[in-house]
Amino acid sequence: MRVFTTLPQEDLRKVGPAARTIEADGYDGVHSMENKHDPFLALAVAGAATERIELHTSVAIAFARTPMAVAEVGWDLAGATGGRFVLGLGSQVRAHNERRFSVPWTPPAPRMREYVQVLRAIWRCWKTGERPGYEGQHYRFTLMTPNFAPEPIDAPPPAVTIAAVGPAMLKVAAEECDGVKLHGFCTRRYIEQAVMPRLVEGLAKAGRKRENYEISGGGFLATGPDDATVARMFGWVRERVAFYGSTQAYWPVLALHGLEDLGHKLNAMTRQGRWTEMAKEVPDDVVHLFAAVGRYDQIVKAIAERFGGLTDALNARANAAQPGPLPRDLIQDIRRIPHAFRRFRRAEG
Repeated sequence: MRVFTTLPQEDLRKVGPAARTIEADGYDGVHSMENKHDPFLALAVAGAATERIELHTSVAIAFARTPMAVAEVGWDLAGATGGRFVLGLGSQVRAHNERRFSVPWTPPAPRMREYVQVLRAIWRCWKTGERPGYEGQHYRFTLMTPNFAPEPIDAPPPAVTIAAVGPAMLKVAAEECDGVKLHGFCTRRYIEQAVMPRLVEGLAKAGRKRENYEISGGGFLATGPDDATVARMFGWVRERVAFYGSTQAYWPVLALHGLEDLGHKLNAMTRQGRWTEMAKEVPDDVVHLFAAVGRYDQIVKAIAERFGGLTDALNARANAAQPGPLPRDLIQDIRRIPHAFRRFRRAEG
């Protein structure tokens, strides 16, 4: 299983040393997020400081940027890093698009499909000289003059992955993309019964091989060197389950386990402003559905049981509550867990 971790993004001066340490520790790559900071800047610094690790946005908010703007930064990052950059995109929800990013909202799955398609069209134009001729409902690319075409790069264009939760976006992820980033609010049963059938169907329709398609995430990790740290992380997962479980968009996951009443109760508590009390309503057995749990000497087995045979990659540090970098030998033990993904098809040339 591939093991990733998260870059520091609050101060770009910290990125280079952190990235070099991550590479030396044996991680497969790094993720940057679009929460409080731009997701591309830290990866540019990390790419210049390293030689091997992959560099993923996890995720950049697509609709807040034009496809051309994303194509340009993706092209430059791929060229500067020998093809190590992987573009991870997400749609975000309506409120954030309209009220935080000041962009109009339309049904996200059809728009994301066009977004990925036009990115590919732009990169083909730059790579092969193909005449621009993409016209969709949401995006258009019909003009490229020599003055604005970037220099060739000695690497393929970036692989593209997207975050997907519902059936429509999972379909786009399978048919158009090189991978999918699953939400942490997933159980093993939900991935097996709701996610994988849609991905398998979409990959077959698109003629894609599973070995060239990366499935990332799909749960949480609660681990640490001792029981006290694990307990603290378990509490953090409980809070996440309560938070996401209160939102109707995630209730199909609960429904698969007969937990619809829990979702309704959590939702009612949000309307009452009882945010700090919600986690107490989530039983231990429900938390275990969403996470691999155990000390460092237990976690490899727990990861294999929770994610094995489904997920290809995990983020070992996705929040500030976690204790820090995993021990080097533990990283290598996790990497020995079998997984289906081998390499991105686009990275083959």
